[in-house]
Amino acid sequence: MKTAIVYYSKHHGNTKILLDAIAADDDHVKLIDVTELPDADLSQYDRIGLASGIYFSSVAKQIIAFAEKHLPKNKDVFYIYTHGAPVGGFLRGIRTVVKAKNCREIGKYHCPGFDTFGPFGKIGGIAKGHPNEKDIAKAVSYYRTM
Repeated sequence: MKTAIVYYSKHHGNTKILLDAIAADDDHVKLIDVTELPDADLSQYDRIGLASGIYFSSVAKQIIAFAEKHLPKNKDVFYIYTHGAPVGGFLRGIRTVVKAKNCREIGKYHCPGFDTFGPFGKIGGIAKGHPNEKDIAKAVSYYRTM
C-alpha cells in the first residue's frame, strides 16, 4: 500500500523524528515536507498521513492550507503529531478539512515533544527528552498495525 505523509516539523523537529523512524521501517512510505513541496500531488497514494507539531493548540496552518488545496477526496487519512501541552482539541481544524474532502480517518498517533515556544522557553521548555525511544517505537508500532 502506497503511503504519503505530508508534514510540517520546524520548531525542534520532534514530529520528523517519528516520521524518519516510520519511513526507515517501511520503504513504501514517502515523506513530503510541505515547505519543500507545497504543491505535491497525492492522487497516487492509497493512504495519506498528515503530520505536524502543535502550534497554538492546532496542527500547523501549513498542513491545513495544504490539505484544503491538495488533499484528494475519498482517501484514507491518518494523523501523527507531537505536542508540548498534554491536552487540547489539536485536530479540530484539520478534521474539518478532511471531512469536507469525504476522507476516512483511519487513526492517529501523538506523543509529547520538546517545546520551548513562547512562555515555555522562559522555564527551559516542557516535555524535555521527547520524543524518546519509547515514543518512537510506539509510533512505528502504530503505523505497522494501522
